[in-house]
Amino acid sequence: MTITRLWLTDYRNHREVDLALDPGVTLLLGPNGWGKTNLLEAVAWLSRGSSFRGAPTEALVRQGAERAVVRAEVDDGGRPILLEAELSPTGRNRIQVNRQRVTRLRDLLGHFRTTVFAPDDLALVKGSPGERRTWIDDLLVDLHPRNHGLRAEVERVLRQRNALLKQARGRLTDDVAATLDVWDAKLVEAGEALAAARTEALAALEPLAAAVSDRLTDGRSTLTATLVAEWATEGLAAALHRVRDDDLRRGMTTVGPQRDDVRLTLDGLPARTHASQGEQRSSALALRLAGHRLVAERTGSTPVVLLDDVFSELDRERTRALVSLVPDAQVVVTAASVLPDEVRFDAVMDLAGLGAGPGTGVGAGAGT
Repeated sequence: MTITRLWLTDYRNHREVDLALDPGVTLLLGPNGWGKTNLLEAVAWLSRGSSFRGAPTEALVRQGAERAVVRAEVDDGGRPILLEAELSPTGRNRIQVNRQRVTRLRDLLGHFRTTVFAPDDLALVKGSPGERRTWIDDLLVDLHPRNHGLRAEVERVLRQRNALLKQARGRLTDDVAATLDVWDAKLVEAGEALAAARTEALAALEPLAAAVSDRLTDGRSTLTATLVAEWATEGLAAALHRVRDDDLRRGMTTVGPQRDDVRLTLDGLPARTHASQGEQRSSALALRLAGHRLVAERTGSTPVVLLDDVFSELDRERTRALVSLVPDAQVVVTAASVLPDEVRFDAVMDLAGLGAGPGTGVGAGAGT
């Protein structure tokens, strides 16, 4: 799978962009603040329908513009795909696949896949459980678009259950109890299915991540990744019944998949607290690389790799190891300066040389 051309209108700091992309490794070179990451973010948006930086839609529209447009031509094994998105800060986004409008985000997913590596990936290891839940759930969606519906159902049920708990104000009337029973049953069904999908994905991912970690650390560390769900032993239905009084008092759901975590260990010790920052960064890279390989194996389609200024954060040894592990795929790399000698690329797009910059455009056919 490759992206052959990218067009942007009023996306972030870019008024107009028209880029022809190389099928090999492309380096996007330019000073900080000139929108290199914004270009990768736009590419990734078409694969997931959201910003990998967690930004809301209004932040993606250039200041003063009414909307932003992202368009791309994708080649999936000789099958051309045209993806188009019109992003509105106030209304619904308009998305088209091959000129046909799609009304559900799920219908965009699966046509184009990306694997993003970013400096913020360190949060996968040292950040909150929410960072790791987002990572594994994003991976589930990449593995199969139907998992987007499962994830959305859990979020919907939680919103409804939490709204009921707040309205109850600590009082368990017959009506509140009956309605809670309904939402509990729905949360048990969707929540246990989501937890099972997470567990299965992690079981398949773990040996891949361990192998990559072994390469990145020259065999010095063994990485494991397992799901931690405090309700798993008793089951979600029993756990919800046990904490019902506490949930009513606090006005929120205190157990369930929304509180789960992914436990990461290096040589049996928690990576979040016992690993060095270099080891944590290697672990995050291992998780991303393993996820990429799993998606490619399961879907039969290799995601486009987006490397956002990751080499500036790595020492020479880890840079050499990462270069040796970069998948055989289309790769787009951003950098503010010349990359280490170990990094080879097929095309260079110098944003400064193209006249690009904050609030300006990037011309067509920019590869050199």
